Amino acid sequence: MLICCAEKNHTQRAKPPVKIYHNPKCSKSRQTLALIEAAGIEPEIVLYLQSPPSKSELAAVLKQLGIPARGLLRKGEDEYKSLNLADPGKSEAEIIAAMCSHPRLIERPIVVEGGRAVLGRPPENVQALL
Repeated sequence: MLICCAEKNHTQRAKPPVKIYHNPKCSKSRQTLALIEAAGIEPEIVLYLQSPPSKSELAAVLKQLGIPARGLLRKGEDEYKSLNLADPGKSEAEIIAAMCSHPRLIERPIVVEGGRAVLGRPPENVQALL
């Protein structure tokens, strides 16, 4: 017996939303956002310098990226030096707390889709998620 597709209750799964932790003053961040939009995706834009992630949110993003907190630090920022973040004795929790309190320390852009994340350096990295 054949059943017409119209008789079945089909539900399509929506693709998880794409989120970008964005700094509009950063050329790499702007280029990454442009690649996302060129793919026909309207991402959730998080202006992380104005609305920093919570410690738990940043820890989750680091897990999705598959890197330790130290791997997401911008080492050229004044806060990196003033907070002595080069100290190898700093714990993961201390580094995450510093990045949340001083979001300029967070490397950008970060793009999250579902349970995956990439750093948009170079911007073409985002294509692995699209």
